[in-house]
Parts: sequence; C-alpha cells; structure tokens
Amino acid sequence: MNGTPNSNRVHITFLGKTNSGKSSLMNAIIGQNISIVSPFEGTTTDPVTKAMELIPLGPVLFTDTAGLEDNSPLGQVRIEKTFKTMLSTDFVIYVMDAKDRDYGLYEKTLEKINKHNIPHMVVVNKIDSVKEDKLSEIKSHIKDAIFVSSKNIDSILNLKNKLIENLNKQKDEDTILGNLLPYNSKVIMVIPIDSEAPKGRLILPQVQLLRDCLDHGIKSYVVRDTELESALLDIKDVDLVVTDSQAFKKVDEIVPKHIPLTSFSILFANHKGDIKTFIEGTKHIKNLDENSKILVSESCTHNYSHEDIGRVKIPKMLNKLLNKELNYEFKMAADFPEDVEKYDLIIHCGACMVNKKAMNSKIILCKEKNIPITNYGIILAYLTGILDRSTEIFLQK
Repeated sequence: MNGTPNSNRVHITFLGKTNSGKSSLMNAIIGQNISIVSPFEGTTTDPVTKAMELIPLGPVLFTDTAGLEDNSPLGQVRIEKTFKTMLSTDFVIYVMDAKDRDYGLYEKTLEKINKHNIPHMVVVNKIDSVKEDKLSEIKSHIKDAIFVSSKNIDSILNLKNKLIENLNKQKDEDTILGNLLPYNSKVIMVIPIDSEAPKGRLILPQVQLLRDCLDHGIKSYVVRDTELESALLDIKDVDLVVTDSQAFKKVDEIVPKHIPLTSFSILFANHKGDIKTFIEGTKHIKNLDENSKILVSESCTHNYSHEDIGRVKIPKMLNKLLNKELNYEFKMAADFPEDVEKYDLIIHCGACMVNKKAMNSKIILCKEKNIPITNYGIILAYLTGILDRSTEIFLQK
C-alpha cells in the first residue's frame, strides 16, 4: 500500500482553530509523531501530509493544516494555503478545542466545507480539560460531534472507527474501466515506445489501467503500435482498444470500425473529470483567433522535449487546424490559477497525478466563470477527427 500513488488515496484533511490539537490527533491516529506538537500558536505553518493504510478501508492521505485564526506572522497566507487544500480533500475532520469553543469560526468554516461539497465530521478535543456542563453545551450546539482526548487511547480508537464508518458511507466503486466493460472482456492497450516513453517502465495511467483490468477480470494485451495490426489478427473478439493519444491517427486507421477505440487520457477524463464538459470545451475551438489566450495545464512536473504533448504537439496541431498562431501559457503541478476568466480555453492533462476531487474543483471553477475546459485526449481526438468514435463507449452508458 505504501506504493499507492497519492492520486489514488482518500484525502483526509484536519481543519480547526490554531492550537485546537489537530497535530496531536493526527499523530495519535497514525501512531507516529509526523506533525510537530507544541503549546504555542502557529506551530504548523504549512500542510503536513502522511500516506498510510487505514485498515480495513485502504490507502489514505492525512493532511494536517495551519490553524484558522492564526495570529502569527504570515498567518493569512497560511490560512489561504489551508483552505486551498480543500480543493483536493475527500473528507474533512474539523477539530474544536473543548476549552476554546469558537462556534462562529466553526460555522464560517462549515460554510466553506459545504460550498465545496465535502463530507465532514466534527471532533471535540481535550475533553479531559473541561467539566461535563461544558461538554453538554457543545452537544447542544453541534450534533453528532465526537468527543476525544489525544491522551486517551480508547477515544482515539473510537474516532478511528467513526472515521472509517463515515468514509465507507462515502466510498463507491472507483474504477477506470470496470463499469464500462463486463467480466472476461478483451482489451488491447497500445503503448508506443518513443523518446517520451520512460526507459524500462510504463507511465502511471498505463499501470493503473492494467491493475484495474486485473481487478475486474478483464483480459488485457499490451502491444506497441508497430505490432497492433498483427495483434488484432491473433486476438479474436476484441472489446476495446486503448491507445496513447499521440498515436490516435495511426491506430484509428488500423483498428476496424466495429471495434471501440479510446485513449488512456480519455479514460481518465471520464474517471476523474467530466467527459461531457471536456467534449463541450472542444466546441469553442473554432472561435479562437490570434487574440485568444489558451492555458495548457499539467498536474505533474517533468522534463519536456521536442515531442512533448502539451507544450509542443497540441499547440502545433491547433495552430495548423486554425491556420493561426495562438497565444499559449503553460502551468505545471499545483500552479492552477484562480483567475481562469482571463483565458479563452483551458486544456488539461489526463490528471493521473491528482485525485478526482482536485480535478473536479478545477472543472467547477471553470464552469462558474463560464470558461471552456477540455483534456489532452479529448482535444487530440478532436484534432485527428475521431472524437465521436473515441468517446462513444462513454456516452452510450
């Protein structure tokens, strides 16, 4: 489980007022001193993360954040960072100090949590420091709160159980392909080997799809584009061909029209994003001109070359299609702008390195600002003239 990518983990974030005991609680749940604990305000300055397996739920990523209402220097910057973590958070644990019952801050934070549609639970900490009448007061203000002390192992175990119970309620079948094809289906994965392919290994989307097929009893066959034609002769009754987006045109010419075809990037557009929104985004391409500004956003950092899909191939193909030199801006990793309204189109990568919540937060922001957004695989299918064919398997479900 330690090798599970963070993008495939359930993201759990601790929020609460400065010195409410968030760090102590996270350390107690994890069983390690990951976050620094002290009686002074502002000890946690930046989000602190820890990946682990929460038995029996599975792989999770805990994040401890700087306290809200931080009065230390740069406190406002820290608070902004804290709220930014919510964009990729699947579940929030709001921690309140039993001695410092700031209901106003709780209500204000709850508004933000609900705005982003994040499930949450409230944990009242340090209950060993107050009398029963104070706990009764809290119960009257906050329903279903969980009362703990980081010094009491039984209360921590109870908190763990309640957390797992809540997460199991939220958890649904998270699959890339298992909901699209039945058990015993046959899939051919086309993986070209060029200068962009990492030497001696597969890239993350390819590995994740292979595992997803194994999990759902789908037979998978991996070939290069140069062996695809002979593979189609060897393997009968193929249910789907999945290709690297860069080989779309060549693969489309080889694969018979009765066999469904899509790409790794489009599979992840459906798995982590909103494929209909991405398809809708391509309809705005015809309106772009020399004054248009396009953001190309990648969720990871990497060295790029003359064959780079986002920085070189897509802009080149887009310029050729429109016969215009468009304006492009490139951003990597967490550097996704809030002011998306300054762009005419956003082209996002396959999002294999971020979780579903983070990708959907970007989509929601673009929808709120009425800015079209699409995905590498979707736009490459559009530019090669096979968008309808490559998305048919998703739209008929």
